[in-house]
Amino acid sequence: MKCFIILILITFSLSNAYGQKVQFKHVEPANWWVNMEHSKVEVMLHGDNIAKYAVKALGLEIVGIVKTENPNYLFLTLETKNEVPGTYPIQLFDGKKQVASYDFELKKRAVDSKMRRSFTPADMIYLLMPDRFSNGDPSNDQDASMIEKMDRKNPGGRHGGDIQGIINHLPYLKELGATAIWSTPLLCDNDTVFSYHTYGQSDIYKIDPRYGTNQDYQRLVKEAHALQLKIIMDVVPNHWGQTHWMMKDLPTYEWIHQFPGYGQTNYRMTTQIDPNAAAVDQKYCEEGWFVKSMPDINQSNPLALNYLIQNAIWWIEFAGIDGFRVDTYCYNNKEGIASWTKAITDEYPNFSITGEVWVHDQAQISYWQKDSPISKIQSYNSYLPMVMDFTLQDALTVAFNETEQKWDKGLYRIYDNLTMDFLYAEPNNTLIFAENHDTDRFNEYCPKLEDYKLLMTLLATMRGVPQLYAGSEIGMKGNKSLGDADIRKDFPGGWSTDSQNAFIEKGTKNVLSQEGRTDEQKAYFEITKLLFNWRKNKAVIHTGKTMQFIPEHNVYVYFRYNEAEKVMVVLNNSRSEEKIDLSRFSEIMGTVGEGKDVISGAKINLGQKTLAVPAKTSLILELK
Repeated sequence: MKCFIILILITFSLSNAYGQKVQFKHVEPANWWVNMEHSKVEVMLHGDNIAKYAVKALGLEIVGIVKTENPNYLFLTLETKNEVPGTYPIQLFDGKKQVASYDFELKKRAVDSKMRRSFTPADMIYLLMPDRFSNGDPSNDQDASMIEKMDRKNPGGRHGGDIQGIINHLPYLKELGATAIWSTPLLCDNDTVFSYHTYGQSDIYKIDPRYGTNQDYQRLVKEAHALQLKIIMDVVPNHWGQTHWMMKDLPTYEWIHQFPGYGQTNYRMTTQIDPNAAAVDQKYCEEGWFVKSMPDINQSNPLALNYLIQNAIWWIEFAGIDGFRVDTYCYNNKEGIASWTKAITDEYPNFSITGEVWVHDQAQISYWQKDSPISKIQSYNSYLPMVMDFTLQDALTVAFNETEQKWDKGLYRIYDNLTMDFLYAEPNNTLIFAENHDTDRFNEYCPKLEDYKLLMTLLATMRGVPQLYAGSEIGMKGNKSLGDADIRKDFPGGWSTDSQNAFIEKGTKNVLSQEGRTDEQKAYFEITKLLFNWRKNKAVIHTGKTMQFIPEHNVYVYFRYNEAEKVMVVLNNSRSEEKIDLSRFSEIMGTVGEGKDVISGAKINLGQKTLAVPAKTSLILELK
């Protein structure tokens, strides 16, 4: 089993008077940092019957000791304010005899750690599943300490992708136009099957050894930063896996929600905000387990909540990451997850966190955003900076296949989604996407390149933070009805045995003599690359205002504008050429006579009465 220099599973012991050993099985967090807002760090000590011993922390003030009904735990709160970096032994005593010691280290923080940059509407986020992206280090494909072994022939098994595979292809992501990388979780998941998705974690202080080590994760962040790429960590405060080491020895019965034992969530997130909801329905939504193998953490328990807060802060400091994506955000205890989020953003004022709020109503999504005008009605604030725009995703799954607009079909669905922006405290702080690792692939239900171009035009120019799912940029398809494995296929070229390598250009031969992107894949890649590299430096898109016009004949026109610049976006989703009356847009266009199309590079005469737009075509016009 691979070990790391600072973490947990190292045993520290001294012999007591009877020749027996007192062991620290776990010390979490294993270290802390000086000059933190969260200066009172609560260290969890775990070992057989250690609660019966007296405890000291040499050089640090102990401001709290908590014992639970489980004698195998001690929760020791240390005051680190105004302390200096160094080693501070935590010692256990049986009477006057010292029986155990652990060197707790306070580290120096990185320069400007508190004010670290994070992802913003200026970014394009590339979502990948590490197990399915690239196998950069075959030596970690198997690990004796982990139950499930690599079996690439099994669609739902582990395929061997890892951190080194991500590092190897950072230049590819840079070329594509991505500026941030969201990887699905990389922490230990020791489930017997389907462990590759890593949402049922067995140790939240440790990278899964089949992905690499904690130090490999640090290196990923460093290598990404060298290319001006940001790293977003996927975190799961709502639940962990049945194989988490604590499940064999819970700190307290109330650490997880018990019914007793397993109770299934009803998945009805509306009960979290419904003023008329029955208490039993609220209970089973929030406290029920997501699935039988994922125990639900009780965030109303102060010990469990603080444990989660400190773990999140620990990873930010340890790895230097740039943001969080939070899984199943609205399944958490409302007050608990708000405290968790606020503690992190108090520690890092610029740190961005986006939450998965998978509901299908803008008011319900808005409820979970920081300073929401909706949640204020109930005097609630989640403090969550960013939410995922699932209602837009709903529209995108059908709009491009509706070539006749009718009253509420086609591109009107997208227009209608934006009419609800008044519900959000900050519409720009919405994550916009057409697909992710839990949904059908866009290229599955819209298999034509012309529809993909329309989609990329929209994602590259609309308000919010665009997110692309790995493989979309080469036309990968997947049907969720065939199982999750179909929407989570391996990226071609991520394995040395692959016959084709879509990470490289067609006609290029690498050392393994793999063919590069096909002509079709190249067409998908090039439009993605063009639009998102253009977007990188367009403040008018990142922070500008929006003016949209009701779609006519399935042609949707909107403008992004600020004091310095205007961009006109035209999407024709009909099967025929459509002529649009330019005088309709005079209130925003003024007397502009020309626009340069970002996609074709052509100059477009806007001084005429009408503009002909070919079928299934988009324009992005920089107005002059």
